[in-house]
Amino acid sequence: MARKFLYIVATLIVLVLAGAVAYRMFGNDLLRRAMVPGVAFRTEPTIPSRLYADKAMWFARPGLTNTPVDWLPPGVDRTTPGKAEIFFVHPTSFVGTDRWNAALDDAETNDRARIFLRGQASAFSAAGRVWAPRYRQATFGAFLTSEAAAGQALDLAYHDIESAFDRFLDEIDPKKPIILAGHSQGALHLTRLLRERVAGTPLARRIVAAYVVGWPVSRTTDIASLGLPECRAADQAGCLLSWQSFAEPVDPSLIVEQYDASTGFDGRSRANTPMVCTNPLTGTPDAKAPASANLGTLIPDKSLRTATMAPGLVPATCGPRGFLSIGDNPPDLGPYVLPGNNWHVYDYSLFWANVRADALRRLAAWEKR
Repeated sequence: MARKFLYIVATLIVLVLAGAVAYRMFGNDLLRRAMVPGVAFRTEPTIPSRLYADKAMWFARPGLTNTPVDWLPPGVDRTTPGKAEIFFVHPTSFVGTDRWNAALDDAETNDRARIFLRGQASAFSAAGRVWAPRYRQATFGAFLTSEAAAGQALDLAYHDIESAFDRFLDEIDPKKPIILAGHSQGALHLTRLLRERVAGTPLARRIVAAYVVGWPVSRTTDIASLGLPECRAADQAGCLLSWQSFAEPVDPSLIVEQYDASTGFDGRSRANTPMVCTNPLTGTPDAKAPASANLGTLIPDKSLRTATMAPGLVPATCGPRGFLSIGDNPPDLGPYVLPGNNWHVYDYSLFWANVRADALRRLAAWEKR
């Protein structure tokens, strides 16, 4: 498993690398032409939750062995998992343009998804059992256009996540605590899951934390609809965390442009509203922490066969608008940084050990309530 991990940053972002190079050379218009499907959206039937009883519908779940989330960096001891049940939604790994949603049996897309899970969801394995569903994710190009097909593709993907979540709830102990986590497209789907399935329900009391990472969440227009408050303390349970990583000089204009033009979950404009920024080194919002507070960043080796964990390399500071700065001298993790010094791909791996500790700390706080 470790051997394949840093296939993470090679395959990982053939999709991001291709997009970044195209953007630098030709801008958004060419990127859209290259990545947005030129075909009509194809309606597909909803996957009922009963089909998620099949272990083949999951990348990771109890009963499966040698899964991506079982990977640990060399030197990190495997411990008895905590009592939480973790539902993790992986980010976009489908970049096809011949359809709007990935096929469940797309081998290349699934390989990329496993790579993401290895470097992200593995951070939660100490807190409990990790469940990571396969789903017909929307293609990368769906985030580059306002076409109706893009919304339909995201809607189809969400309903797969909803069906998987229903099965997850059916199979776990109804008294067990739950951690929700995801990244990028996965985090977007979590915001809808929180609004539609968690907020205002008894289930909310079982949520240890929701890690909505790599997706902007407005403090002003979004938080109240998600059913969980923003995490304000490192040992707080029943709350939400979010961050988006950038190196200096930070240029988040691509995100800000779309964010300011969007409507929040309460129907108001998100323009000029602050985003949730949880500093993963402190577990608190709007904080500044030195590199010495970083318990471990995942570093790929040059052979792309493994990754090591190096402490004390990356600082973190929440900026005024809500973007997380990792300073002007980040470690070399590979050539997969997005335009604007956006370290989106590494939102979890930059702070892997701190995320692991954070989940355990919040679980302990939940168990004491």
